[in-house]
Amino acid sequence: MLTIFTVPKPFLGHIGIIQRNAVQSWSRLRPACEIILCGDEPGTEEVAVELKAKYVPSIARNEYGTPLINSVFEQVERMASYQLMCYVNADIILLSDLLDAVRRIRFRRFLMVGQRWDIDLKEPWDFGQPDWEERLRRYVIDCGVLHPPGGSDYFVFPRDGAIGKFPPLAVGRPGWDNWFIYSARKLGIPVVDASRAVTPIHQNHDYSHVPNRKGETYEGPEGDWNLSLIGGYDYAFLLLDATHIMTSRALFPALTYKHLRRRFHKLPILVPATRPIIRLLRMVVRRLWARRGGVSSQ
Repeated sequence: MLTIFTVPKPFLGHIGIIQRNAVQSWSRLRPACEIILCGDEPGTEEVAVELKAKYVPSIARNEYGTPLINSVFEQVERMASYQLMCYVNADIILLSDLLDAVRRIRFRRFLMVGQRWDIDLKEPWDFGQPDWEERLRRYVIDCGVLHPPGGSDYFVFPRDGAIGKFPPLAVGRPGWDNWFIYSARKLGIPVVDASRAVTPIHQNHDYSHVPNRKGETYEGPEGDWNLSLIGGYDYAFLLLDATHIMTSRALFPALTYKHLRRRFHKLPILVPATRPIIRLLRMVVRRLWARRGGVSSQ
């Protein structure tokens, strides 16, 4: 049993179409999941009523009117019916493999995350057909693009507050999702990268809703604020910081060269007392590489 919650944008135009696609996919997961829609954006209450979801209208916002993630989590944790929770961005379609993956986790406390697949979808998906998921999977195989592992669009975790209290970070802006992974690692909670087992589907959209944005996506003053609250880029943890990897058949420790190298570089962030040792080791390694380069160049 899973409580799925999100903070939608207004259900208008293209954004409205893809958000309805997303929420409808969640409503068709089995066993049935509890769905909670947060925020009083236009259309949110109506969609909640239509799809038999719970509705939380009063969410704290920043000066730009963007919901704050700490307010969302605090309210949902109080009203959720189930022990397991899943925050997911409102444009993400979820398939049955999400619940299959959750069932395979045996940790009492954990954080499950993963890469998404990007697709272009302009129209409502036909969920009335019994093979809607199979057709969607084929569409992803034919037209989808695996998104780089820089950010995360869904998070599954137990409802016990163990992962920590969020700072007042702006939803949907850089940094907040990375802080979630950092917080779990800092507290010694296993972080499971389920990219090989779960297929979350992101429906592409523009970023015209981001105030004072820089460039074409979601960077801007709110992203700068988020990064300042979490402590900067050093605290922006990625999927490569996961402690475990899940495939469709197994769950095993993340001990690849890339994971171990990343763990070495992030150790001073997680355990500040190791900074002098890591600094010394880096100095030794640089000198060894310099000597090796000098010998090879003769």
